[in-house]
Amino acid sequence: MRMQWEAFLTAVQERGEYPSPQEAERSSRVVLALLGAHLVGDVRAELAARLPETFALVLLNPLQAHEPLSPERFIRATAAWIEGASEQTATWDAGAVLSVVADLVGEDLLNRILLQLPSGYDLLFGRPLPG
Repeated sequence: MRMQWEAFLTAVQERGEYPSPQEAERSSRVVLALLGAHLVGDVRAELAARLPETFALVLLNPLQAHEPLSPERFIRATAAWIEGASEQTATWDAGAVLSVVADLVGEDLLNRILLQLPSGYDLLFGRPLPG
């Protein structure tokens, strides 16, 4: 079931402790665009179907990635796309958005998402894998 715009932004705003919905939206757009560049097929389509429509379009029309980004490079890319961000604040931004995504999609889809990503993304989603 598709999450509503307001509910998604409120969750990201609370998780990221952003002072405004606009900051939560900015982080969500960047993180989801970068994530969309790494996901393919049914996994990307299923995630898009659960996101608010505007964010689904961001995910489905991603920034172009020429190679899979390690979690560290994902954070650097996030920092580069968010004006004034550092790697530390970009880590916070990615964690805020991706942990809301993890709550939204549930364990099965999250595991399939993580299978398409380089190792280490589990931490960005706030769901450390054992071992």
